Amino acid sequence: MFGNFVSKINSFLWGYLLVVLILCIGVYLTYKIRFLQFKIIKIIKEIFFARTSNSAKGDISAFSALNVALSGTVGVGNIAGVATAIALGGPGAVFWMWISGIVGMATKFAEVYLGVKFRVRQDGGPFIGGPMMYIKNGLPQKFHFLAYIYALFGAAAAFGIGNMAQANSVAFGVAQFGVPRYITGLLLIFAVGLVTLGGLKRIAKVANFCVPFMCGLYVFCGLIVILSNIKGLSQAIMLIFTKAFTPQAAVGGFIGSSVLNTIRYGVARGVFSNEAGLGSASVAHSTAITDSPYRQGLLGMVEVFVDTLVVCTVTALTIITTQSWFSGKSGSELTMTAFSKTFGETLGFSIVVVTMILTAYTTNLSWGFYGETFSAFLFGNKIRVFYRILWLPFVLVGALGKLEVIWNVCDMLNGFMAIPNLVALILLSSMILKTNNRNF
Repeated sequence: MFGNFVSKINSFLWGYLLVVLILCIGVYLTYKIRFLQFKIIKIIKEIFFARTSNSAKGDISAFSALNVALSGTVGVGNIAGVATAIALGGPGAVFWMWISGIVGMATKFAEVYLGVKFRVRQDGGPFIGGPMMYIKNGLPQKFHFLAYIYALFGAAAAFGIGNMAQANSVAFGVAQFGVPRYITGLLLIFAVGLVTLGGLKRIAKVANFCVPFMCGLYVFCGLIVILSNIKGLSQAIMLIFTKAFTPQAAVGGFIGSSVLNTIRYGVARGVFSNEAGLGSASVAHSTAITDSPYRQGLLGMVEVFVDTLVVCTVTALTIITTQSWFSGKSGSELTMTAFSKTFGETLGFSIVVVTMILTAYTTNLSWGFYGETFSAFLFGNKIRVFYRILWLPFVLVGALGKLEVIWNVCDMLNGFMAIPNLVALILLSSMILKTNNRNF
């Protein structure tokens, strides 16, 4: 009964409402920042050579904040989420995932800029930024209730998108090697608690090591799969573009998909992966030692570029070039199948599982910090330790739970988070326009 209730809410939220809102607001913000994301290569060169003044305030370095944010976005969504989008929406879903990524870069820029601009230091704690802060400090009082709604749903959503979904996918992957789910859950509890109980700076240290390593490993191995099936690359790209606008008939193990379903799954999984529109990553960016909201906003763009246009694309092309999407499988199992066609079952499965463990682990750490920040906004800094302790049992719940129910709950809570944030971005868009001045 609960599953049916959640499915009905998702059908409403992600059927038309949020898909249209996220895309339209992303396009609008793209115009507002004068298509800045299309200069991403130049941006990367500039921001990594820019200097921060000695008077800059923050808790962790700008690069560490980027890695914490990336560890929150580069997660199971890049592996299982992309595979699910293709399994349910066909290759055309990848096109809409790209679109959500491109316009999402503008959305993420706006979120991070506003998050840093309106951040405040909480007594005895780190800087607090994010949608609840730019709603409360940037909008008239009549809109302040949206800040509390956002923080409430954010604190709850963290248990789904950042905790249970990640643990579930890891437990499934490790189970392929005969390890019981409860064993995986218990080990994850220990590994997560070891870091999250130490707070933001300990999370940043782990992210600085794990994020570059796991992204590099996965992309490198994925490129080997794609190059091994290079003859199918042009056909894969053609399928992505043509099936984005035409229905996909049933073929092999694929049950077929309408254009609306293709758009829905592509955008929904794109948002689940890069989180543009949710505003969550601006919580991490707001802790950066920086004197420039503009520059940190550009780092937010880099985050989406790496997550969606690099890592997600690698997953998609491995699945389509190997024709694994015909198999009828979904989620991480589908990605494992694609890798196994080049590396063999044992090594192929191992590459995906190791990557999933690292991505899910770091995502869990980052979202633990997001969730405690949302709670601290609502109840004060003292709630942080309690939230960290409460966070741990849900790792085991996720490891033992059913994948479909958990993903549906994640989509629902994502939707509830997105609405207040999107309203704030529209109302504050005139302020975002003024930031296009290279304020380094």
